[in-house]
Amino acid sequence: MLKKVFGSSVFGIEATTITVEVNIGQGIGYHLVGLPDNAIKESNYRIAAALQHNSFKIPGKKITINMAPADMRKEGSAYDLTLAIGILTASEQIKADGLEDYLILGELSLDGTLQPIRGALPIAINAKEEGFKGFILPAENAKEAAIVSGLEVYGVKDIREVIDFFDKDVPLQQTIVNIEEEFYKALDFPEFDFADVKGQESIKRSMEIAAAGGHNIILIGPPGAGKTMLAKRLPSILPPMTMNEALETTKIHSVTGRTINTGIMNQRPFRSPHHTISDVALVGGGAYPQPGEISMAHNGVLFLDELPEFKRSVLEVMRQPLEDREVTISRAKFTVTYPSSFMLVASMNPSPGGYFNDPDAPVTSSPAEMQRYLSKISGPLLDRIDIHIEVTPVPFEKLSDNRKGESSVEIRKRVTAARELQTERFQNLPTIHYNAQMNTKQIREFCQLDAASLDLLRNAMERLNLSARAYDRILKVARTIADLDHEEKISGNHIAEAIQYRSLDRDGWLG
Repeated sequence: MLKKVFGSSVFGIEATTITVEVNIGQGIGYHLVGLPDNAIKESNYRIAAALQHNSFKIPGKKITINMAPADMRKEGSAYDLTLAIGILTASEQIKADGLEDYLILGELSLDGTLQPIRGALPIAINAKEEGFKGFILPAENAKEAAIVSGLEVYGVKDIREVIDFFDKDVPLQQTIVNIEEEFYKALDFPEFDFADVKGQESIKRSMEIAAAGGHNIILIGPPGAGKTMLAKRLPSILPPMTMNEALETTKIHSVTGRTINTGIMNQRPFRSPHHTISDVALVGGGAYPQPGEISMAHNGVLFLDELPEFKRSVLEVMRQPLEDREVTISRAKFTVTYPSSFMLVASMNPSPGGYFNDPDAPVTSSPAEMQRYLSKISGPLLDRIDIHIEVTPVPFEKLSDNRKGESSVEIRKRVTAARELQTERFQNLPTIHYNAQMNTKQIREFCQLDAASLDLLRNAMERLNLSARAYDRILKVARTIADLDHEEKISGNHIAEAIQYRSLDRDGWLG
């Protein structure tokens, strides 16, 4: 007898329905076709043990299983439950009423219990689009899949529950999630709060500007100055995610298996890879393509601590994703695109010894060592960082001050108001959402200067030996500062403050 059961495969962050055709006929053998990987080929051992523990068996006949479309490679152990139900229905050990209405996925343990799968959210979205009535999957993934309205989601603990559902009409408990409640839960209680930061008012100001305009930022300072502490608090002042951003971010984390037992992600991600990371781990890819760190940071922050310690090849592969806000992985047999719209926050010591320009510390690095250290950061990469800020150690008087600083919640209110102005400004430009994304054409349109401001910028570039690449960055940052002040036009004060945030462009740093 021939039976069809439906599963799903995730490629990139999108899902495709897989039709599992099970035919049982005369003879003896077990044939699994349709480009399955080793994990799927080994499933017959797990299925046999699971069925035996639940008083069923794999029939001693010729079993032919096709996973269609047959030219698409399938991977992972999530098809165990799909194959098992197909074998039971095709061998008439259980009934199969309504089987075509459900998508079924889950990894089997030898006793028949189910282990969680990856990609539950994109699979659920695809199942709804293709008109399935319900989605049966492991209980640990149910909350995530139930985010999708209009699809019945049933989280089950073992194969016996699924068998009884189809064979004996025993109802399954539907998982229902209040999306609004999940989405807005605990938004005003960040784990890392700027209220805990002593002093560093100028640094807080620069990070507020970076958050308001979506600008990439680099922090330069000696060890112990607080660079990492400040970077960890940046997500707490970014505007709350929209529902679409939350769904897209959750999809990316879902395909890597990081959303088990959780619902929708309502906090912006913060990723901080170690400086030994490889190119593939950063941008994504591999034999079976997976999102890299830059995609895991989508709609959030990517923090690169000790930037010059990263391999130059790793830093260079970020240039295109920083510009296009997506990364395309191309191989001989596949091409996959992952979104990667993130804020880059980098930190570095000003010299190999860490104390260059510190009057209280001896200079231990020679000019040649300094040049070699700083040259690890290429000009094209630096072109994509709008704000450079020097971080100095906090004096004892401020460290011992018990007064709380301004909270992240209060700062975020100003940032959100500035972002709303930008949303209104760019409403007719679908690819532009905030100031950092402006190209030369938009800069000329939205960052016009009066004569006095233009003279100030010209004099600053001449006196400070600022490079040409600093010009557009200063204008974009000035536009954000004006938005924070709710000013329609950029004034000289905005330009003057923006000029301060180009440390590495000055003669004597990177040349």
